[in-house]
Amino acid sequence: MALIEHTTEAPASIIRLHERDDVVIARTPLPEGTEVLPGIVLTTAVPAAHKIAIRALDSGDMVRRYGQIIGRATRPIAPGDHVHVHNLSIGDLEGAGQEQGDVKGYSKDYAIGSEVTPVERISPAATFMGIQRADGRVATRNYIGILTSVNCSATVAHAIADHFRRDVHPEAMAPYPNVDGVVALTHGVGCAVAADGEALEMLRRTLAGYARHVNFAAVLVIGLGCETNQIDALIESQGLKPGPRLHPFTIQQIGGTTKAIAEGIRHIEQLLNEANQVERTPCSVEHLRVALQCGGSDGYSGITANPALGAAVDRLIAHGGSAVLAETPEVYGAEHLLTRRAVTPAVAHKLIERIHWWEEFCRVRGASLDNNPSAGNKAGGLTTILEKSLGAVAKAGTTPLVEVLEYAEPMRERGLAFMDSPGFDPVSVTGQVASGCNLIAFTTGRGSAFGCAPVPSMKLSTNSALWRHQSDDMDINCGALIDGEIDMETLGEQIFQRFLTLASGERSRSERHGYGQQEFVPWQIGVIT
Repeated sequence: MALIEHTTEAPASIIRLHERDDVVIARTPLPEGTEVLPGIVLTTAVPAAHKIAIRALDSGDMVRRYGQIIGRATRPIAPGDHVHVHNLSIGDLEGAGQEQGDVKGYSKDYAIGSEVTPVERISPAATFMGIQRADGRVATRNYIGILTSVNCSATVAHAIADHFRRDVHPEAMAPYPNVDGVVALTHGVGCAVAADGEALEMLRRTLAGYARHVNFAAVLVIGLGCETNQIDALIESQGLKPGPRLHPFTIQQIGGTTKAIAEGIRHIEQLLNEANQVERTPCSVEHLRVALQCGGSDGYSGITANPALGAAVDRLIAHGGSAVLAETPEVYGAEHLLTRRAVTPAVAHKLIERIHWWEEFCRVRGASLDNNPSAGNKAGGLTTILEKSLGAVAKAGTTPLVEVLEYAEPMRERGLAFMDSPGFDPVSVTGQVASGCNLIAFTTGRGSAFGCAPVPSMKLSTNSALWRHQSDDMDINCGALIDGEIDMETLGEQIFQRFLTLASGERSRSERHGYGQQEFVPWQIGVIT
C-alpha cells in the first residue's frame, strides 16, 4: 500500500510505494530546495508524479520502484535528484529473463503458479440489466453493425451508417428507441496481402469476432468484390452463417456505389423493427467480460487508477465475471507477476512465448520495446517500459490467470485472461472486443479520448488535476486516493458498481461524445505488397 509522507516543509509532498524502493513519487509539483524526507533536499524542481532519489546510486546501479527493478542509473545519482530519462534507462536489461540467464544480477523469476489462490465466489452473484439474445448470450448494447472486407468499401459503409445517424437524420431512428445506433467499422487493409498468410487470418478472425459480437443485433459485411479478403472465404474460414442477421454483399455484385448504398439502407430498414424488440432484464454478472486498458499513462497510473481497477476486477471475477488484460509490450518486464498466477504451466509458457516473440519482432526491425513509453507517458513521469509495465499489470488485480489468447481469439474460460496485442490502444481494444468483451475500463493520466463501438468504454482518471481539467471525458476520479478522500477498497467497489450501471445501459462519457466508429483498428501485422 502506498504511503504518503508528511514533512514539516512539504506536508503530503511525496508517496513512498515500497520499503525497498530507491525513489519516491512527487505528489505535487515541488520546487528546488524542498526537504522531502529528513535530510533529503531536492536538487532541482520536480514535476508532479515524477521520481525523486532517496539513496545515492552509482552509474550502472539497479533502480527500484514498487520494490521491482525499473532500470539502471546511467550516471551517478544523489539523494534529492530528479530521476528520469536523463539518468535512467533499461540498457542491457532488455531481453533479460529467467530462461536467458542473469544480466549483471538481473533476472525475472517466473515462479510459475506459485501465487495462484482460489477465487472465493460471491453468491448470489450481482446482476445488471442486460439484453438476452436467443442463444443465451447477454449484451450490454444493441447496435446494428456494418463491417467491411477491405478499405475500398469503407465509403459505402459510412454512407449507409450516416443515413441512420440520430444527430443528422433523427427521423430515421425515432421509431426505434431500443436500438443504440447503426455503426460502420471500417479499416485500411484487406488486399495486397498473402491469401494464406498470418495477416489475413488475423484480419478475418477480428472481423468474425465483431460479426458474432453479442452487442450487434445484426451485421452487414460489405466488400468491393475483387479484394484478397473475399467475403465467401471470410465466411467459410470463420464458420459464419449468412442470413438476415449476417448480410454480405459486394459493390461490384450489386452494380456500383449508389446501388450498394441503397441495398444497405434497405436491408437495415428491414432489420430495425426486430432489433427494437428487446428489453433489459436482470442478468448475472457472469455474462460481463471487461477489457482492461490504459492509455496516456502517467506516474500516478500504477498508484491509483490501475490498482483500483484491479480491485474492481477481483470483485467482478468473484461474482463470476471475466476480464481481459492485453498490450503485451506494456506488460514487458512485469510478466513474471502474471506467470506466478498462471493456473497451469501451459498458460504461463504461452505468455512467455509471446514476450519472446515481441523481443524478436523488435530486434529484427531494429526497434526496442523501450520505445514505449510515449512522449506523453514520459511527460507524466514514466521513464522506462519496465516501470510502465509494473504499473499497468495492476489493472489485472490478484486473481488467477486462466488463459492466454492470440489477438482476437475468442475467450473460452471465465476469469482473468491475457490477450496478445500491441500497446496502441485502438488496435489492442479492437482485439479485446473481437475476443468477446462487452465492457471496457480505460485508465488515463494524460487525458486519452477514446471509445469503441459497439462496447461502452468507461474512463478512470489517475489524478484529480486531470479530473478537474478534463472532466467532460472522465467517468471516475481515482485521484481521490492520493487526495486522501477514499480508500482502495471503497474505490474498487465504486468502479465495480459503475461496471453494472454502464452495462445496464447508462451511457459513458465517451459514448455521449460519439466516440467509437473511428477506433476500430485491426492489427496490421503483414507485409503489404
